[in-house]
Amino acid sequence: MQKISKREFIRLSAFCAAGMLCPGGMRASSDRKPGKYSREAIFYAETPRGIQCTVCPNECIVKPGEVTTCHNRTNIGNKLYSIAFGNPCAVHVDPVEKKPFFHVLPASRSFSLATAGCNLNCKFCQNWEISQTRPDDTHNYQMPPEAVVQHAVENQCQSIASTYVEPTIFIEYMLDIGRLARQQGILKVMHSNGFVNPGPLDELCKVLDGACIDLKGFSEDFYRDLTGGSLAPVLDTLRGLKRRSVHTEIVNLVIPGKNDDTEQIRAMCRWIKSELGPEVPIHFTRFYPLYKLKSLPPTPVATLEQARRTALDEGLQFVYIGNVPGSAGEHTTCPKCGARLIQRLGYHVEMVNLKEGRCRQCGRAIPGIWRLPRPT
Repeated sequence: MQKISKREFIRLSAFCAAGMLCPGGMRASSDRKPGKYSREAIFYAETPRGIQCTVCPNECIVKPGEVTTCHNRTNIGNKLYSIAFGNPCAVHVDPVEKKPFFHVLPASRSFSLATAGCNLNCKFCQNWEISQTRPDDTHNYQMPPEAVVQHAVENQCQSIASTYVEPTIFIEYMLDIGRLARQQGILKVMHSNGFVNPGPLDELCKVLDGACIDLKGFSEDFYRDLTGGSLAPVLDTLRGLKRRSVHTEIVNLVIPGKNDDTEQIRAMCRWIKSELGPEVPIHFTRFYPLYKLKSLPPTPVATLEQARRTALDEGLQFVYIGNVPGSAGEHTTCPKCGARLIQRLGYHVEMVNLKEGRCRQCGRAIPGIWRLPRPT
C-alpha cells in the first residue's frame, strides 16, 4: 500500500467528507483540453506520481484530468493549468475599507474580484458558496486582465483587489492584472489567508502594493480543526511581506470558544510586535454564525474590546474592531499625541487630522499608502 503524509491524509479526508472527491479520486475528466479560460500554471513540478502544484503548502499531486483541492488547477496532458484565468465569478466596486484596509487610500474605491475555489476549507467561511466549488460550476464573467484594469479606470477605482476567496490560487491572473495596474498607476492589493509558498509569494510581491492577511488563530490545532491548513506557512507569509516591504494589515476573526482566549491573543500580539513591528494594523472582527458554525453565537462586543485592550497593552499601535459600526475601535488615532486622525462609521470615512500620511498635530508619520503611485 502506498503511504501518504499526515498532511495529505488530513487534506484528503476533509475533502472526502465534504463530497469533493468522487469514488475514483479527485473529480476528473481525463480527456479535458485547455479551454478559453485555461492558462498554463507558472508554479508546478513533475513527479513520479503526477504533476505537483507548488503554489501553496497543500502541494497537490494530480494525474491527468484530476483537479487540485482548491478546484482551480488541473492536469491536462501532464501540464498544470489554471482554469480560472479571466473568468471571475464575483465582481464588485467596494470601499477599500471593506477589504479591510484602513491604511490604504481611505474612502477610495477598490475594484474587487474573485474566481471560484480556495485552498482551505474553513468551517466559518462567509463566502463558502464560491470558495468551495469550481470555476466550471459558477456563473462567471468574461474579464481578461486588460478588461479588469479598464473597468477599474471607468469606475474611478484607485485599487484593484483580489478578494472574497483565496486569491493566490489564481496567481497567474493576479500577476497579469498587477503588471497592467502598475502601468496605469493603480494599486494592486489582496485579501488573503496567507497560505502560500515563499516562491510564488516573492513573485507576487513584485506587483503587489498591499496585503490584508487573515491570521485566523494562533495555534496549529485551530488551523487543523477549523481550516484544514496550518499556521506556520501563514506566519512565514507575514514575514515575507515585511521583508519585501509590502504594506500589510492583519485580520483576526474572533470566534467564541474557538480562538478568543485572551492569552492566545496576547501571544499572537507579542509575535506580531516582535516579528513584524508595532505599527502593523490589526483588525479584530466580529464573527456571525455561518456555513458550518451556525450553532455558535455572534462574538460578544466585550470580547472584541478585550482583544483590542490586550493588543494595545502589548504595544501594537493601530488596533481596530470590525463588524461593529459605531465602535470607538473603528477610528485611527495617532500613537504619539492621541489625536484622532481618521474617523469612521461603517464605510463613512472622514479624514480629520491626517495630511500626506502625517498627524497634523504632532507631525508623526503614520504607516500606510496615502497616495497613488506614478504610472510606470
